[in-house]
Amino acid sequence: MADFGVELARLRAQRGWTVRELARRASVSEGQICNLESGRRNPTPAVAAACDAACDAGGLLVERAETAHRGVSAERPVEVDPLVPGYRRILEELKDIGRSTGPRFVDASLRSISRILTDTASHAGAGTDGHHEIWLLASRFAEYTGWMAQEAGNFAEALRWTELAVRWSANGGDETMAAYALVRKAFIAEHRGDAATAVSLARQAAGQAAATPLIRAHAARREAQGHASLGDYEACHEALERSRDHAHQDNRCGARWGPRIENGSPHLIEASCMVSLRRFEQAADLFAIELERHPAVPPDGNSRTRFTIRQATAMAGIDHLDQACHVIEALLPTVRRLDSATIRAELGRFVHQIRTRQATPGQRNLVEAAAAVADGRYSEHAVRR
Repeated sequence: MADFGVELARLRAQRGWTVRELARRASVSEGQICNLESGRRNPTPAVAAACDAACDAGGLLVERAETAHRGVSAERPVEVDPLVPGYRRILEELKDIGRSTGPRFVDASLRSISRILTDTASHAGAGTDGHHEIWLLASRFAEYTGWMAQEAGNFAEALRWTELAVRWSANGGDETMAAYALVRKAFIAEHRGDAATAVSLARQAAGQAAATPLIRAHAARREAQGHASLGDYEACHEALERSRDHAHQDNRCGARWGPRIENGSPHLIEASCMVSLRRFEQAADLFAIELERHPAVPPDGNSRTRFTIRQATAMAGIDHLDQACHVIEALLPTVRRLDSATIRAELGRFVHQIRTRQATPGQRNLVEAAAAVADGRYSEHAVRR
């Protein structure tokens, strides 16, 4: 990551700053920051020093500026290398941050980098490989921005960014995002409580000619969860089998849209479906085996938290209330930190389930604290049972 602009963007993304915020702190214009991060301009020594001081980079940006070539013309096509690999790494860093801290910290960086990349694409030489690579990278940023919007509970923005991802992916010559967008829409429909629409959209995604085996695996998982929500065990089981088959067929070629398939093992997905089907004992057994067998899988805080809340819901369903409450009590600080709409929805389902059971006063206090977190009414007071 020797390029000044990519390093500047990485430092800005780590701090969760918008272009405007960095420009304010460095006392330079927003246009200058955009031109630097896109590789269209190299910094003067004064600008490099100002950016270095603003980012508290310890001279790193000044060093990068000293190795940069001077006199880059605005009309000159942008050099893709190292721009694309550098921004790919930044996207992975932002995903790691988003998994562990939630959507609010990464949203500004994702949006501003998306704008920089789409502007850069117009200066990369139309029809060239570099032009296509930048559009595809912009599409990946847009797809993840849409996911973070959904995590923030803004479904309209989630859909808007997903459609942008489809358009930008097509600009880059890849039509597979159009198929994956249907999977994303199925997830949004499911989150809104419209399981029938979720099943329909997932089936449409699987039927797209451009869909890869990985996209079909994701689609089958969404379809299985939709069938489970509708109470159709046989259809759910059949969709789970298709998901496993497609995942095995995945040849790792092309764009890797969506979450890592290994973030939810087949047994964890099956256990989640069993919760929706109210087969709580079966779900609890599957969760216990799988989460104990792979204590670090899935590796990110977001997915792990979601599956563990489902495990607690299954425990509550078989009247293991004290065990379920201990699990949730330990998770509440993480749920507050992640501030994820989908995780709060899972917590709300736990609350609904345990309220149907005979709980002790201490357990009821914990449930009310969990209900407040699920509703976004956070309290910093410890709950004692």
